[in-house]
Amino acid sequence: MERGKFITFEGGEGAGKTTQAERIVEALGEAGIEAILTREPGGTFGAEAIRDLVLAGTHERWSGMTELLLMYAARLDHVEKLIKPSLERGVWVICDRFSDSSMAYQGHARGLGADRVAAVHAAVMDGFAPDMTILFDIDPILSQKRVQTRGEDLSRFDTEELEFHKKLRTAFLQIADENADRFHTVDAASSRDAITMQIQHAMMQKFPDIKLG
Repeated sequence: MERGKFITFEGGEGAGKTTQAERIVEALGEAGIEAILTREPGGTFGAEAIRDLVLAGTHERWSGMTELLLMYAARLDHVEKLIKPSLERGVWVICDRFSDSSMAYQGHARGLGADRVAAVHAAVMDGFAPDMTILFDIDPILSQKRVQTRGEDLSRFDTEELEFHKKLRTAFLQIADENADRFHTVDAASSRDAITMQIQHAMMQKFPDIKLG
């Protein structure tokens, strides 16, 4: 059986990743490809418990390194128990955030540095990486407006100062530039339908055997 593909959606808060991930899973299903949607931190029972620890509370609850280690504890459980087994069964996995978020959030915005995050990543992930990553790029001012009006409880990251979110945007764009063979960047300020079409087109270019839309 052919291995499934692992596609990650990255970007700042309020960029619209979740909505688009749901649309892509639906489009894959219509194309006859079994796909699942998952998220980070989370996706498994243990990882969801860690998610509650990481996202709740005040800015000062965890240091950047503690955040990073918690994220990778959740990630390892997620990969071992859900992502890898699904891929081995031929299922495509669409994941709302993965390791690039750790590099952006903890490595850059929290100031741990790329080398420290890369060292933890190498030790835990042992070479495992997405086949493709979609980056949702959006002005932090617009993204914060979206977060404030979406009617959900705010996480520790949602309530960070604007400067934090500006650092995130810069970091994600840098990561995308350094990994251009894996990344495709979309304008997250575009209409939902336009973004979906961009993603589908990029996926068909990356994986010529599929037809979406």
